[in-house]
Amino acid sequence: MEIPRDAEIRALHRASAPSREAFEVVWEHCRLVCSVASQFFAGLDVDTDLVRAGALLHDIGVYRLESSAYVRHGVLGHELLDSLGFPVELCRFCSCHTGVGITRDDVVRQGLPIPVADYLPRTPEEELVMYADKFHSKRTPPVFVSGNTYAAEVARFGAAKVQRFDELRERYGDPSLDELGQATGYAVI
Repeated sequence: MEIPRDAEIRALHRASAPSREAFEVVWEHCRLVCSVASQFFAGLDVDTDLVRAGALLHDIGVYRLESSAYVRHGVLGHELLDSLGFPVELCRFCSCHTGVGITRDDVVRQGLPIPVADYLPRTPEEELVMYADKFHSKRTPPVFVSGNTYAAEVARFGAAKVQRFDELRERYGDPSLDELGQATGYAVI
């Protein structure tokens, strides 16, 4: 599989974004998620080039949202990359990064507006991008999210989601967010 370079991914973001502002917000988020993910590379047996591309591509579906159903952005990104001929290994970074994974049961129980399926990471690379994504939010203004803050936020989806996040934290640890916060001017909450 040929992994696209950063410049190619950036060009895809620019071509997909409905506005310069949308591009800047989503591209910056993807770059910051990539920075967070790279903090975990030491000691892991992962394809770092694949993680980098996955982190840079994971939110490309945000540009296709036409409603407030934000949960759809992962599926929309997967569909976009698939339509452009990207291999499934890259498409899955889009559809399998939301929350700590969305199960078929979650889709049915919550009535989510996505096809009934499991949207769970299957590879260490997918899991790492999903985990790194939890530590930066595109909200206005953007912020870095501490592990404790995310654990409190994910609790609204039930104890199993908190347990899953705790398992990820135990496996990877918490990233260092202070330097990223200082470099960007974004608070760590």
